[in-house]
Amino acid sequence: MPSPMPPHAPTTVSVVIPVHNEASYVEGALTRLFDQLAAVDSVAVEVLVVENGSTDDTAARITRMAEHTPGLSLLHLDTPDYGAAMRAGFLGTTGDWVVNFDIDYFSGEFLAGAVARDDADVVLASKRAPGSDDRRSRFRKLATWGFNLLLRTILDSRVSDTHGMKAIRRTVVDGVARGVVSTKDLFDTELVIRAERAGFRIVEVPVTVEEQRQSRSNLIRRIPRTVRGLWRIRRSLR
Repeated sequence: MPSPMPPHAPTTVSVVIPVHNEASYVEGALTRLFDQLAAVDSVAVEVLVVENGSTDDTAARITRMAEHTPGLSLLHLDTPDYGAAMRAGFLGTTGDWVVNFDIDYFSGEFLAGAVARDDADVVLASKRAPGSDDRRSRFRKLATWGFNLLLRTILDSRVSDTHGMKAIRRTVVDGVARGVVSTKDLFDTELVIRAERAGFRIVEVPVTVEEQRQSRSNLIRRIPRTVRGLWRIRRSLR
């Protein structure tokens, strides 16, 4: 009699969350995240928090929480750099999918739906996708529209939103992420653009966006840096 077939291993998902100076916020946010992940029983999930250049006790709080939270781990970087933290996290994980969340913007429902798809290599939670409910301020909506215009104009991209929650298959991470040169605000943008140029399947899904707290970054100050960064991406892709 032939031996029984082994059961299929569950899909493994690595969640990467960059954080900087979040001591007063991180424990409550991670508790809420793990509450949502507990309802996702079809996959095995690990959470890697990449603390970068914090001057408060963010790292210590995460370390203490990890002692009694299975699946939670910490990676420390000395320099504050959101994009570099994302890059280190993406390359430092082993899941079949890598999901990028922010500490104040995550969804277990998005994770479950994204990694169950067999028609996509990259799943983007797009604030501009049909059916999305963007409850942010008018100014931040305008900023997203302007950034999308730059993506189309400078990089000839058909993607509507590269910032926010995203799920990326391991094959894309292995094939594309090491070639990304952008850090700061544009690591994920360049990663998505390179995946698009390489012919990977990108699907955008609608999302409800409601700010949980006041923005910690100054959009006006980011505009010149963003434009210069997009031109650098264009040159690097030639």
